[in-house]
Amino acid sequence: MKILVCISHVPDTTSKINFTEDNTKFDANGVQFVINPYDEFGLTRAMWFKEKQGASVDVVNVGGPETEPTLRKALAIGADAAIRVNTMATDAFSVAKQLASIVSNGGYDLVIAGRESIDYNGGMVPGMLAALTGANFVNSCIGLEIEGTNATAVREIDGGKETVSTSLPLIIGGQKGLVEESDLRIPNMRGIMMARKKTLTVAEPVEASDETQSVSFEKPAPKGAVTLVSPDNLDELVSLLHNEAKVI
Repeated sequence: MKILVCISHVPDTTSKINFTEDNTKFDANGVQFVINPYDEFGLTRAMWFKEKQGASVDVVNVGGPETEPTLRKALAIGADAAIRVNTMATDAFSVAKQLASIVSNGGYDLVIAGRESIDYNGGMVPGMLAALTGANFVNSCIGLEIEGTNATAVREIDGGKETVSTSLPLIIGGQKGLVEESDLRIPNMRGIMMARKKTLTVAEPVEASDETQSVSFEKPAPKGAVTLVSPDNLDELVSLLHNEAKVI
């Protein structure tokens, strides 16, 4: 089985976010970038298929040279090879178009993408990729088993879970639950050294148009000041809960 894991290069959630050019551009200065958490769940599941079923695992990213350390981390975790499509990820459709070219030319049986990236939270790329390639698609996937060319997936739905049966080729939009957080892997020294010798291919982009454009960004409103209440003043606490927190 040949697996492709899509890797987004996203800011660490602990990074301080700023914008430039009148809040129209993201300021990457001083920001630590990581593998998109949803993609990391998918990569960990792919590693399970590699170890248990002998699958090969490639990773792919759409982005400039600055994303290569993130791809190298995926290689250090255990992926066999990496592909970087040499264009900026500016729009969900154009990203899906680039990935579709890699998928179609690579002959992959299973493509694992995160349900969404934590920077833009668009949630569109996996579905678009499935439509462009004609593969079966399961979104919000929290469980996946492969037996031959048949797949059994569990996906999260409102109020519960749904188990579906389908066949390869398959694209999933994975999320937390696809593996346990305790199963996520930290690259060890041996993996880091081996990653330096693994293939990282730079692919030139196919022609694709941007269908959307980010006009401006706005930070969330700052949290209000915390009011400290003496444990001896229960009347004041009750008043704050009732009038400000609207606790009845």
